[in-house]
Amino acid sequence: MPYLPETRILLGTQLVFNVGFYAVIPFLAGAMGGDFGLDAAAVGLVLGARTFSQQGMFLFGGLLADRWGARRAILTGCLVRIAGYATLAAASDFTLFLLGAVLTGAGGALFSPALESRLSHADRAEHTDERGPGKGRRSVFVWLAITGEMGALAGPLLGAALLGWGFDAALAAGIAVFVAVTVLLWFRLPVAPAAVSAGAPKTSGAGKQEAAPAQSRGALGCLKNRRFVAFCLLASTNMVAYNQMYFAFPLELERRGLDASWLAMLFLLASVLTLLLQLPVAAAGQRLGPGRTMSAGFLLVGAALAAAAVTSVDAGSVPAEASGSAPGVSSPVVSVALMAGIVGALILGHMLLTPTILSLIPRFIPAKGPASGRGAYYGLSATCGGVAVLAGNAVLGWLLDLTDRHHWWPGTPWLPMIGLAVLAALTLPRLLQGLHRGTTHGSAAAAPEATAPEARARHN
Repeated sequence: MPYLPETRILLGTQLVFNVGFYAVIPFLAGAMGGDFGLDAAAVGLVLGARTFSQQGMFLFGGLLADRWGARRAILTGCLVRIAGYATLAAASDFTLFLLGAVLTGAGGALFSPALESRLSHADRAEHTDERGPGKGRRSVFVWLAITGEMGALAGPLLGAALLGWGFDAALAAGIAVFVAVTVLLWFRLPVAPAAVSAGAPKTSGAGKQEAAPAQSRGALGCLKNRRFVAFCLLASTNMVAYNQMYFAFPLELERRGLDASWLAMLFLLASVLTLLLQLPVAAAGQRLGPGRTMSAGFLLVGAALAAAAVTSVDAGSVPAEASGSAPGVSSPVVSVALMAGIVGALILGHMLLTPTILSLIPRFIPAKGPASGRGAYYGLSATCGGVAVLAGNAVLGWLLDLTDRHHWWPGTPWLPMIGLAVLAALTLPRLLQGLHRGTTHGSAAAAPEATAPEARARHN
């Protein structure tokens, strides 16, 4: 992976950031309920506040990245995450846990859009090297997905190993990780992106990037870009579908008579598939081009959801042998194989879609006007994904309740999401027509491995 030093620093930062996050947050609910006696409603509110403070503030974080510069926003995000973990370490009641969770989410909201914005500049530099644009170099967003998944896999292992010394030990490790990242970035991350060109904003004598004159007026231009808003809404189906790993799939396992231990195996399968197949899947996407990659990805996602619908069973209708109370073993084996196939198809679609979506975002920035709105565009994309997940899960949960109450076909709750995946597969290629490298600031920045032949979260 012969990328620029700045690119390697940013990718390493994503890996370590995920290690610090997943070493703590998966165990937060157990600590609040088991160690401090918070009831389920309080635990749910704290976890929901963390998610909302991150997903809901991504656009705000992107705007700050544009105003302050990505480096300052990344460093601030690390400091806010440290403050959040320190508050959680000091917490013994609901109020402090809530404050710590909100600070933890806000740190991610500052960090992620800024990192993605900065990586898009690095991607531009990599694809305009001496070999010419887009020749033989994978998109940096492919490596972002891989490094993020490595952190998501290593973090829980670190947290579980430290839980023997108590939850505070995991928090201390998380704080140490983020302090180390902050110090490293302070000294090693340049003020200006590697891909800043002659037309980029000038720097002042202190080395700080000067804001473009129209920056304030253009900061929310992404909201007026109807084409980009439509792209974000359609692309957010990817996040809604992926998040069923946390919501609907555990319910499906229960309906199929499988205990919770199988959920961990499905997550392990998803991580292993990402680590092993992200590069060849990205190469396939490079050959397909952006439109066909988006169609193929959403069709895979739709196929996974359709398989979940067709094979779904009524709650409480699992035969005795499937639940392990009888000697038969074929039903559990079939159920596990079906769920593994569903997760495999979903993850393959997700691997096609996520790096492509991230690499396409800069194409929507108008050629006329300030080029500094990149963080806002990435922030809006992430915010749309978060809002879509919230709304999608609410609708899916409502349909699950109605289906159980009225004894509808068990696959009914999946139908709206299948329809959205098919809609995205059919509509996005048309939406992308006319988006060429020359339509954005820094032509090559927008097209790493997503075009023909051209070229991931969210982060935590």
